[in-house]
Amino acid sequence: MDQALTSTKPATKAPKALEQINSELNTADILVEKLIAWKVEQVFSLVGDGVNPIFESLRKHRDKIRLITVRHEEAAAFMATGYAKATGKLGVCLATSGPGAVHLMNGLYDAAMENAPVLAITGSVYHDLLGTHFIQEVDTVAMLQPIAIYNQLVTGPVHALTVIDLACRTALMEPGVAHITIPTDIQQKQLKEDKHSMKAGELTGSSTVLPRKDTPPEEEIQRAADLLNASNKIMILAGRGAIGASTELEALAEKLGAPVAKALLGKALLPDDSPYTTGGIGRLGTLPSKQMMEECETLLILGSNMPYLEYYPKPDQATGIQVDRDAGRLGLRFPIEVGLHGDVGSTLRELLPKINYHKDRGFLQKAQQQVKEWKEKMKELETDNRSPIQPAFLVSELSRYIKDDALIAIDTGAHTVFTARHFAVKKDQQLVVCGNLASMGPALPYAIAAQLAFPERQCIAICGDGGLTMLMGELATAVYYRLPIKVIVFKNNQLAMDRFEQEEIGGKKYGIDLHPIDFKKIAEACGARAFHCDDPSRLADTLSEAFQLSQCVLIEVDVDPDAAPDPPEKFK
Repeated sequence: MDQALTSTKPATKAPKALEQINSELNTADILVEKLIAWKVEQVFSLVGDGVNPIFESLRKHRDKIRLITVRHEEAAAFMATGYAKATGKLGVCLATSGPGAVHLMNGLYDAAMENAPVLAITGSVYHDLLGTHFIQEVDTVAMLQPIAIYNQLVTGPVHALTVIDLACRTALMEPGVAHITIPTDIQQKQLKEDKHSMKAGELTGSSTVLPRKDTPPEEEIQRAADLLNASNKIMILAGRGAIGASTELEALAEKLGAPVAKALLGKALLPDDSPYTTGGIGRLGTLPSKQMMEECETLLILGSNMPYLEYYPKPDQATGIQVDRDAGRLGLRFPIEVGLHGDVGSTLRELLPKINYHKDRGFLQKAQQQVKEWKEKMKELETDNRSPIQPAFLVSELSRYIKDDALIAIDTGAHTVFTARHFAVKKDQQLVVCGNLASMGPALPYAIAAQLAFPERQCIAICGDGGLTMLMGELATAVYYRLPIKVIVFKNNQLAMDRFEQEEIGGKKYGIDLHPIDFKKIAEACGARAFHCDDPSRLADTLSEAFQLSQCVLIEVDVDPDAAPDPPEKFK
């Protein structure tokens, strides 16, 4: 396999020998100085006695690395994950022993399922109390074993000199979740109190990484090109794994005359006004995407693990070709004739010169006509200003105030369907979504992390009332750090997605009602500005006033509880 090596980190000097390192440093100091060497800008955490020595080291180094304190460790993990998704850099979360570490799990599973580079650091009980059922003792190494690509208990400051570098490098290279846990007393142990074993020599680690951009063998790329050149009804399905390859994707679609359906995690790959895209795919997608999938003869999957199997072509209908950096995903959703294991962008750059220009544009033109008809149908919904406020109308109105380079974090629920379908993403906009885990609650932490990473960009959280309730304490975090995020709440006093899924299987709604919460008052109590709207004729003015403010703002909108998040086939 060919490998193009590119470094995202400048080369550093050779690691210092052990005797050259300040012997007064303790393990916590070594950890923090290693994070700084890896260019970590902030650590998301909630204090606890199991990590107090690390907090003290973060305090001493606060001019070089920022501690972001949260109200719940789950939010810290989602922030680290959202930061990693939005920037591609290493996201770091820190939690105390026992319950603090357990609370990280939801956000870490999100990172693991979407290959976001995240380092989780946990405290542990004193080293000589491990295995004694001591208070707050949880075996975090065992707990994270199913998802961590690096997972290690640190035994001392000498051990930390190497292990922390390995954890950071692995998280960035794979990418995924790396985890280290450090007993509280080991965090305080000074280097002068420790020494290398006979076998370890003078190993001290190094803070450099050379991420690989793998491309498949030449003959496999040629096989894919031959299949594509022989077909005139080609559909492209692109997902998160193709992010960073938008230019190559558009060039390929042009050469092939192929429509592009975008999985939710790849919604920002192409703007929704691109002549090549049919929009989203799956239950949150468009009818043209479904129709063209049903008619294609070749399916090219680029970095997507889209789970809705009923929206793929029938297996005997189309020839499958797939590109993915994760070999375990090749052929997972659809049978393939050629599986190209490698980075999507690098692979497409090798593939493009081998693709002939397809003069027959009939398949693409048919897709474009269907998209035109679909958009006309959607416009009827988006301009429906009756009361109660329709979710499609809210998304349409909200879109007017979202800047061209905004970063939008979307929560999980019925509002996800409406946002995915009715928000027309622009070229330089960016979306962060909890797609594979599909957890409720992360949009607010995502938006906070994004605003910290990009202080000059507009960052928005789009939430349902159910999802926001889970981590709404982080409104205080946004206010504390003076982050001008905008939080839009679709309020219908129910878990709407679950309601309609219950009805879909022939059941009746049960257990989905939510006691009404006055989110405006809660936001104001946290120190944010807040607005409430239940009148369609007042929605534009409310949004306009809210978006003019340069502070944390929550906009609570009462939406129609009977508006169903229908799949695209319901619109035939």
